[in-house]
Amino acid sequence: MADKKIVITIDGWSSCGKSTLAKQLAKRLQYTYIDSGAMYRAITLYFLRNNINWQDVASVKAALEDIDIDFRVNETTGLGEIYLNDENVEYLIRDLVVAEKVSEVAAIKQVRESAVAQQRKMGAAKGIVMDGRDIGTVVFPDAELKIFMTADNAVRVERRFKELYAKNPNITIEEVKNNLEMRDYIDSHREVSPLKQAEDAIVLDNTHITPDEQFKMALAWVKERTAA
Repeated sequence: MADKKIVITIDGWSSCGKSTLAKQLAKRLQYTYIDSGAMYRAITLYFLRNNINWQDVASVKAALEDIDIDFRVNETTGLGEIYLNDENVEYLIRDLVVAEKVSEVAAIKQVRESAVAQQRKMGAAKGIVMDGRDIGTVVFPDAELKIFMTADNAVRVERRFKELYAKNPNITIEEVKNNLEMRDYIDSHREVSPLKQAEDAIVLDNTHITPDEQFKMALAWVKERTAA
């Protein structure tokens, strides 16, 4: 489909389907998919497991030195999965315990600097799709295609609830709503790399469209930018 490889960034609020769209595009274009949010979740998981005091800069710096994160392709699904120090943590990082702390950890300057450096290295050769909060504004400000995803809050809560309920039937929709609101506030108000729409990003509101419809829209945008 593409005559040249580009960098595609997908930013936006929690539970807007960023990773779903990113994975679809990567698979169709044969690009590398990098889940930046998973990187922060993996770091959070490490901090929680090892009782790291992330309020202490020295402790954070020391812990980051012991963290190795990479993505490996699952031969069955063809999708990349995240590994923390050689352990597949793709599913462990989706737990609500991690979700409740990830925005705090991701707001730490040293954590973001470490993650951004790794992300830029991964995207140096282009041909990548990366989703997150600050990919189009901070990590790849010169990306050829930037998408900013949003959706109605109630819709986002319902989507997230269904996802978590499948793993934990005891979870309540109120817990999910509170978690999303907390993450939204922290993500958009943090001092370092807050969530915001890049000026040249295309806004994709998927409140009333299907995943297939948004995929087709995104593919059209890719075609426009690769048909050089």
